[in-house]
Order: sequence, then C-alpha cells, then structure tokens
Amino acid sequence: MLDGRPLVDVHLHPARLPGLKLPWDVWVQDFGTPELEALYDESGTVRPAAFDAYLDAEGVDVAVVLAEYSPKVTGVQSVEDMLPLAAHNPARVKFAANVNPHLHHPLDEELRRQIELGAIALKVHPVHGGFPANDRALYPAYEICQSAGLPVIVHCGTSTFPGASNQFGDPILLDDVLRDFRSLDIVLAHGGRGWWYDAAAFLALTNQRVWIELSGLPPSRLQAYYARHDWTRLTRRMIFGTDWPGIPGIAKNARAVAALCPDAHTTDLVLAGNAVQVYHLTLGQ
Repeated sequence: MLDGRPLVDVHLHPARLPGLKLPWDVWVQDFGTPELEALYDESGTVRPAAFDAYLDAEGVDVAVVLAEYSPKVTGVQSVEDMLPLAAHNPARVKFAANVNPHLHHPLDEELRRQIELGAIALKVHPVHGGFPANDRALYPAYEICQSAGLPVIVHCGTSTFPGASNQFGDPILLDDVLRDFRSLDIVLAHGGRGWWYDAAAFLALTNQRVWIELSGLPPSRLQAYYARHDWTRLTRRMIFGTDWPGIPGIAKNARAVAALCPDAHTTDLVLAGNAVQVYHLTLGQ
C-alpha cells in the first residue's frame, strides 16, 4: 500500500548484469544510487529478499518483472532469471514471458514453456527485437494468450539504446492484431513514447482492449504528451508502470501520477485497479 492505496507496478527490469549488453549507467538512465547497487550480489544478480524488501518499502503490492530476449540491443534477461525473484514472494512478484521470433522456434512451444513456469502475461519488444508487432510469426503466441486470457504487452514507442529499430514502435502495426484477435487485451508499454502519443491514445480511447501503460514517461510531462485528448477519459485507460530501475523511484512516480488523476476513483484505477483487471491479479494475499 502507498498512502492507503494499493499499488501495482507492471513494468520492472531487475536485470542480471552479466546478461546486459549496455553499460550500467546507460541501463539505469543515470539514476544509479548506492541503494540500488546494494540490491545486487557479487555476481551481478538481484538478491530476492533485498528486492522484495525494496518493493515493500516503496509501497508496491504487486510487481511484474520482465524477461527480455534482445541480444543485439540490451542483451538477454532470460525468464529463468526472473524465477528466484517470483519464488521468494509469489504474492508480490509476478513475471511476464518474452519471446522473439528471431530466436525462438517453435515460438508457441517456448511461450507455453514460460507460461508453465508461471508467466502471467506476454511481453513482445519489436523495437529491440527487430520485428513488427504484426509479424505473422507471432500469431501463434497471440492465439495462446487470447485463449488463456493473458494480456500481451507491446513496447510502443521509441528507444534510445544503440541498435533499436524505432520504426517498429508504431502502434498502427497493432491494427492487424486487434482485428485478428478480438478478445486479446493489449497493453501499450511506454504509451507511444516519442512520436506516437496521439495514436496510442486514440487506440486506447476507441478500443476497450487497449491500455496505456506509463513506464518510462515522466509524470510531469503526461498531460502535455496527451494534450489533444480528453484527460479524464484517457486516465481511466492507464496502467501504472515505471521501467525501474531507470527512474527516480517507484513511490515518487506513483505519487506524481496520483496527483494528476481527476478523482479518487480514477487514481485507484491507474495505480492498481486496471492492472488487477487486465493481469488477473489478486491483492492482499
């Protein structure tokens, strides 16, 4: 709980440092601190007990940590890297699967394997993986998620990391997916960051299966990013996420987002309620 409200952060990258291709200061976006470094052991792996205690101190009831298979840009953070964090406190720490059609074949078998390990969602990263979100190679994965009721998180927006393919961040590429998978919840991670805020907002406002996820977006800039849209309506389509560790702090971001919400009900939706619905979470266990 944060200030008496449940808090869910759906976008954290507790990277194992040997798997990173990027330098540490680039990875944490210059937000590195001794407290952050203290979460790691001597092998460069996040310590599960320390991570859980950190989340508790930040007021996080549930955190969704993300695997990523993008060896040409950020490196590889395997789903197996996430398992010890989730196992330490499964009520607080969940994880999302990740597949890359350039690496995983058969892709559907790999996704089923990760779901069997406990994944509660699928993350695809076209910008770092070098593929469009409507690549037909991903369709078997989308079908699995639709059938299982799991949301698909899609990196939607630019990346400044060397080697990123930003043309694949365009949300228009999801038009095919939304047409072909009519029961699939799609979460737009980073909310159209860079060039596509309007397109992302339009999708979220016109399709009840599309959600704006706030990771990597400074709260102080949100209303400017989405100035062309009805702020009250749009906030009800938002899900809180941070992109940790490249942020000032989870609680700090959450309080700043809460201050922008038009009413208490919307605040509850953004900080936890929408995530509980979309990711099928249970709070208070």
